[in-house]
Amino acid sequence: MGERIKELRKSLNLTQKEFGERIGVKPNTIATYEIGRNQPIDAVISLMCREFKVSYDWLTTGQGEMFEDLPETVMDELTIAYHLDEMDRKIISKYLALNGQERAVIKKYIESILGE
Repeated sequence: MGERIKELRKSLNLTQKEFGERIGVKPNTIATYEIGRNQPIDAVISLMCREFKVSYDWLTTGQGEMFEDLPETVMDELTIAYHLDEMDRKIISKYLALNGQERAVIKKYIESILGE
């Protein structure tokens, strides 16, 4: 894993200090990870994955690609999680663009349809 941490850091063009600062770890700790003297705890591994959008599998086992293909926006995340089509996306986007008063009208209409 140490070699992969070093590879990740270098691919991001970060020094050990810069890399460590981004995840709240001291530079000498990063050095010990890279030379294999110590292994990062799970919490640090999770921080690396989240901060640098690196694949957990790649970081821990070397399997797969270094970087995950993560959704760019919340809408993309919703689309993936709920299998939304383009019409679903348009409806949600338009609703979110409404002001509070306009949303209240839509909610009232939907409540009347649902019989609530």
